[in-house]
Amino acid sequence: MVILALAIVIPFIPPFTGEDWRRYLVGAALMAAAAVAFDFTGGYIDVVNFGFAAFMGLGGYTSAILMTRYGVSPWLGFPLGALTAGLLGLLTGALTLRLRGIYAAVMTWFVALALMGVARNLTDLTRGSLGLAVPSLLNTTDNMPYYYIILAILVLTIVVLGLIIRSRVGLAFRAIGQNLQASRASGINPTKFLVANFTISCAFAGILGVFYAHYYGILTPAVMNTPHTIEILAIAYIGGRGSLWGPAIIAFPMSIAVELTKVQFAGLPGLYLVFYGLLLVLVMLFRPDGFAGLVRGLGHRLDGPQSTALAGAGSGSAAAPGAKS
Repeated sequence: MVILALAIVIPFIPPFTGEDWRRYLVGAALMAAAAVAFDFTGGYIDVVNFGFAAFMGLGGYTSAILMTRYGVSPWLGFPLGALTAGLLGLLTGALTLRLRGIYAAVMTWFVALALMGVARNLTDLTRGSLGLAVPSLLNTTDNMPYYYIILAILVLTIVVLGLIIRSRVGLAFRAIGQNLQASRASGINPTKFLVANFTISCAFAGILGVFYAHYYGILTPAVMNTPHTIEILAIAYIGGRGSLWGPAIIAFPMSIAVELTKVQFAGLPGLYLVFYGLLLVLVMLFRPDGFAGLVRGLGHRLDGPQSTALAGAGSGSAAAPGAKS
């Protein structure tokens, strides 16, 4: 019920707010979509993509360069940005996802550093650290149309990734994330599914990067920096890994709180990262399943002790075969 209520309320907020708050809402919806795409990999196949922001940046640069140099429509930039980021994700995944744990995460970070270096050094194409001016997606200074565009992208991201997770492919993703060796023993080819998941996530990152570029109007290599990925990671984990909807909801209050922190403490750059860090530590200590787990727990309590007992019995019976094996 909470999720349904928020889904109904969120689209109707902008008409009752000023431009500053609309800008905050656009940024929050963008972070929500990014956290959902990140959770698709981090929450289901247990691979942390520390280069996620770099794949967003790649999608943004693809659309921006095609538009400024060749006059390609920014609307066509969305599929092209997704294609570019997805292809690099496919290559990166094929090379790195045979590794596990910290090794795969570090390799994605190295790819991000390499992309950032390319964007910084190809000054004739990207203007390097000076920044590439990007034409706007719409011929308006009003933030409300952009809010509904990114909200539509957020809904599309949740629906598409949710359908994949509920399919047989998604079942393989969950099996790999829970126990790689057991999934391999059951006949699943882990590398194939790991690469497929990673590629899809990177493609959605590319779409979000295109929106970022044409909304903010400027691209610098800094958009690919690791702290941007850390923000997305924190929202995904605090929202609840492996839920998709948890990060989407929690991104709104968190992102707006961070923006207000930046305004109030402008003399202390980076303070918002401390805010993310503290929240992440608290969640890991007291609620490892995040906001989504909290909502599920409240739902079980509201359903009554009988449903809680049945849920407990169900989880116990599900655990028995695993213990036996």
